[in-house]
Amino acid sequence: MERGQQRDIAPTYLGWSIFNTLCCCLPLGIAAIIYSVKADSANTHGDGARALEASRTARTLNVIALVCGIILLIIFIVLKTQQKEQ
Repeated sequence: MERGQQRDIAPTYLGWSIFNTLCCCLPLGIAAIIYSVKADSANTHGDGARALEASRTARTLNVIALVCGIILLIIFIVLKTQQKEQ
């Protein structure tokens, strides 16, 4: 890389992926971790296009995992409150 040039670094979303794995949706969280690591590896090797693609996939998987986790939490709360009423 020449002087004055700046390389864009794609975000990895690794922390978010780990959170989703532990708290929301295990299968999607694991897939998000895999793509987060791919994005980090591509960033390290200077492959911006591959890093950006892996980063976008990790972000999408994280959003889906978070939504699934919230939906499951709502279902759990509704079922628990119905059991207490009976």
